[in-house]
Amino acid sequence: MSKALEQKAEMEMSHRGQMAMQMVNAVESYTSKQIAPLIAQIADPQTEFIPETIPSLAARQVFDTLKQTWKYKDFIYKDATLNPTNLADQVDRFEAKLIERFESDRTLKTLSGFRDQAGERLFYSAQPLAVTNSSCLLCHNTPQVAPKSHVEKYGTQNGYGWKLNQIIGTQIIYIPASEVFTNARQALFLFISIFMSIFALVIVFINYLLKWRVIQPLKPMAQLAQTITLDRLSASEVRKLERQGLTQIAQRTDELGQLGRVFQKMVREVCDREAYRRHREQQLSEQLQQLQVEIDSSKVIQQVAEIAESDYFQKLQKTAKEIRSQWGGGEEGRSGGGGELTPNS
Repeated sequence: MSKALEQKAEMEMSHRGQMAMQMVNAVESYTSKQIAPLIAQIADPQTEFIPETIPSLAARQVFDTLKQTWKYKDFIYKDATLNPTNLADQVDRFEAKLIERFESDRTLKTLSGFRDQAGERLFYSAQPLAVTNSSCLLCHNTPQVAPKSHVEKYGTQNGYGWKLNQIIGTQIIYIPASEVFTNARQALFLFISIFMSIFALVIVFINYLLKWRVIQPLKPMAQLAQTITLDRLSASEVRKLERQGLTQIAQRTDELGQLGRVFQKMVREVCDREAYRRHREQQLSEQLQQLQVEIDSSKVIQQVAEIAESDYFQKLQKTAKEIRSQWGGGEEGRSGGGGELTPNS
């Protein structure tokens, strides 16, 4: 993303440079076609040199005025020429290579990139500088043809021998690379800020959806499962919780609804098994109690039988008979009944 934003910043700076060069070309065209003929009517260029009639000089003055605007204050414009009239426009090795590329490929309209100059990294945007107007040859053909005022100003050594449609140089604008990278960093920071804001909103929204659509429906099932596991409630109370917590979930058509229906069926089976288990425990308890009573009765009968068969009891019974015969024999004989001592008596 940083690389893409740097390329975008380069394209933007190149576009601004191209706009500045189009303005320069428009000024040059206007000067050569409108201003120079008007001035030629009131002044003789052969005897008087008038800078305002030179298109490149007029364009440079306009560009210097443009640099007072903050958007273009760091721009550097140069008509880098192989054989310039003004030695300030003399090309260096780097610019000469650009001119060679324009000369070898006439389809190239612009070139841009970075170069290091005087310890500073610069972004450049260049386009070919060609002689497309025959009026330019009036001053740059030969010193003999050039106006005397022009020869007196610039001499006879430089800026001559140009030909029509010849690429004599390159129009180039330099922009400090720091501005390009600053624009890229600002764009990157803005993009990251927007992305983080959107990402945070998405996270909050997803969290809300998860809580509302997933976590909240799972809570009743978790509580019900915990209740059944810990055996805290009766089957009726579990059924009540199941109706309150799972009915709404089981009505859904998604996976949670399917899970709710499965869980609902499981709870019902667990409740039925729990009720059956408690019923069986109650039956077993009753059977155990009944069996305990029967065991206790058997023990009593066995104990009585053991007492009746003991020698002590037999002796005691015999003694009781003798006592009855001594004290109540007549009455017993009359009544015709006889008493016998039993363990229960």
